[in-house]
Amino acid sequence: MKKISFFIIFSSAFFSCTTPTPAPDVSSVTTSGEQWVKADGKDSLLLLTDRPPNLETPLKYFLQDYTPNSVFFVRWHLSGLPTSVDADTFRLRVGGNVTKEVTLSLNDLKTKFTPYTITALCQCSGNSRSFFDPRVPGGQWKNGAMGNAKWTGVKMKDILAYAGAKANSKEVSFDGLDVPPLPTIADFVKSLDYNHANDGEVMIAYEMNGEPLPLLNGYPLKLVVPGWFATYWVGMLSNIQVHAKPFEGFWMKKAYMVPKDEPNGNESPDSLATNMEPISVMNVRSIFVSPEPNQIIKVGEQTDVQGVAFDGGYGITKVELSADSGKTWLPAQLDPDLGKYSWRRWHYNFTASQKGNYNLHVKATNAKGQTQPLQQWNRSGYMRNEIEILPLKAE
Repeated sequence: MKKISFFIIFSSAFFSCTTPTPAPDVSSVTTSGEQWVKADGKDSLLLLTDRPPNLETPLKYFLQDYTPNSVFFVRWHLSGLPTSVDADTFRLRVGGNVTKEVTLSLNDLKTKFTPYTITALCQCSGNSRSFFDPRVPGGQWKNGAMGNAKWTGVKMKDILAYAGAKANSKEVSFDGLDVPPLPTIADFVKSLDYNHANDGEVMIAYEMNGEPLPLLNGYPLKLVVPGWFATYWVGMLSNIQVHAKPFEGFWMKKAYMVPKDEPNGNESPDSLATNMEPISVMNVRSIFVSPEPNQIIKVGEQTDVQGVAFDGGYGITKVELSADSGKTWLPAQLDPDLGKYSWRRWHYNFTASQKGNYNLHVKATNAKGQTQPLQQWNRSGYMRNEIEILPLKAE
């Protein structure tokens, strides 16, 4: 593999979790116009941008219940990232509309609060943006800007109680160690309604799949908002502020907006929506993981078609496939349920009866009866969940 100087163009992305060290070499290989990189602590991931680092997970790692930390996708908004974080000196600050402002070390979080673990899918709002037609601007993710993991840490509810959040609180904002590269760029700060932040499911994670968070995934602390898109999952979380009035930050009032009252964020390229709201809950979706598109299969032999399905927390109740453009649908087999915020893996044995081209369609349905549309589009490339198609050729 060719060595490239990522310590120059990707200097924010190679980190240690203790003390600063010289940036390691980074392996890079280009295939079919795609660049794959091995960043510090990561196996080969698809490079979208190097500053800030945005890296996509290969779909083959979705053939298991939990996405390994070493290949979990990477998403950052600001290029001003620390190259190291010292666990001993790091502090989480909680202030604002509270009876006492508090400063907590990592050891405090692990010893003063009851540990909490939840399995939850983390998915970028723009996952699969590259498939939108007409094309929209933004990172051209395929289907790999997501991952499923077990998150362990502290309930946000317990943190708010510890700081004495006041009864008239309206919102809670979350800021990380990343900083804007220029003063004209807004700091990446997200917020949640106070009741949501205090619901007992929102949490601060210090472990991912039983190990400390990788730095590229937000070490030492990551906000976990089960069922909501990853734009709220603030990494390197260092500052929590409780507000008695609505929070007016750029990343809540201007960015990450979708058409209001549209469950799939739908709008028409010819008639853009004017009533917008912040993106929030993930919509129901299913994707193909295996086999790969345009793979050749044998007539009369079973092909194990696999994928994953998920939603924002109602839970997946069925996945169906069609080989006749949606005229008839047959049920897939669902793997065990890992929790309402986890993805659910599925299998379907497909047998081609004759030679030719096949287009398999897949759709999921959740416990609320929500399913997937035939078509979906919006100007920002968010919330993609239209019925996916897998082309295969039988010989």
